[in-house]
Amino acid sequence: MLKKLLGFVFLLSSVCSYGQAGKGVYQFLDLPVSSRIAALGSVNVSLYDNDLNFAFENPSLLTPLTNKMLALNMANYLADIKFGSAMYGFNRDSNNYFAVGIHYVDYGKFDKRDENNVNEGSFTAKDMALHAVYAHRFTDRVTAGITFKPVYSVYESYTSFGVAFDAGVSYNSASSLFSAGLVLKNMGTQLKGYYSDEDGQHYESLPFQIQAGLSKKFAHAPLRLSLTLHNLQKFNLDYESTNQSDNDTETTSKVNWADMAFRHVIVSAEFLPTKNFYLTAAYNHRRHQEMKIDGFKSMSGWSFGGGIKIYKFQVGFGMTPFQKGNYAYQFSISTSLTEFHL
Repeated sequence: MLKKLLGFVFLLSSVCSYGQAGKGVYQFLDLPVSSRIAALGSVNVSLYDNDLNFAFENPSLLTPLTNKMLALNMANYLADIKFGSAMYGFNRDSNNYFAVGIHYVDYGKFDKRDENNVNEGSFTAKDMALHAVYAHRFTDRVTAGITFKPVYSVYESYTSFGVAFDAGVSYNSASSLFSAGLVLKNMGTQLKGYYSDEDGQHYESLPFQIQAGLSKKFAHAPLRLSLTLHNLQKFNLDYESTNQSDNDTETTSKVNWADMAFRHVIVSAEFLPTKNFYLTAAYNHRRHQEMKIDGFKSMSGWSFGGGIKIYKFQVGFGMTPFQKGNYAYQFSISTSLTEFHL
């Protein structure tokens, strides 16, 4: 059955392989949904833990410990943009795990003006995706999962519906000191475009990408390192290349090969002195290269965070510097309802 599932996963990837980094609709699907994920560099698909939020990243990271767990997340993003998520996990038995969740972005209110700059009131812009997650543990080491994500987007009077899928597989060693993951994210299509023209509905691709990662915890040191590779479906992540239209000729990147290869890499470290406390730092090279400004020192590309268990709740905080004075802050709280005998 595992071979059939993996075959289905790679069939879907071949169908959706036209997706490119930085292009397409529903880009909010790539935002980090929790403070810990933000602190880990915005992507981590390999960390096998009891943190339910990792199921947003890789559906196969549901575990026996995510049963009856509730996770809530909120972010204060750039330009007063707010986004957040919520997820609840429940297990059918020792090998079949489920979760349901929601992920939303509120861009706030905007002035609505006509071509003569006459104020006609205001409008809002929002994105939202539902998550229905299922994972099956095939062996004590290997778990595979899939997420079904209906997507709704509204910008003033322009609305769009779509459907996306994530499919992933993860490995966790017997000692739980090493774990690995592979995910095909945002496979799918728009069902309704934002507008129509003389040719009918205008459809755009989803931000499909392939991600893989490794996490290693040291047996005799309170440290865990993670290496995450993202956008593996496309080598050239140069800004102009990833934002050109389908009809444009492929641009020649001015970035050297080593720099471009490292733009696919996120490295992170977690300090874990106890099971109830952690500190995290990560470096995302692509973000650093795209956000830096010549002549100005910047922490762009870095991210930081930490978490602590208080009573029966795990509380987390993450901070992502983009440029001097521009920071994103994220807050998370989670608990297991079994702590309350529910």
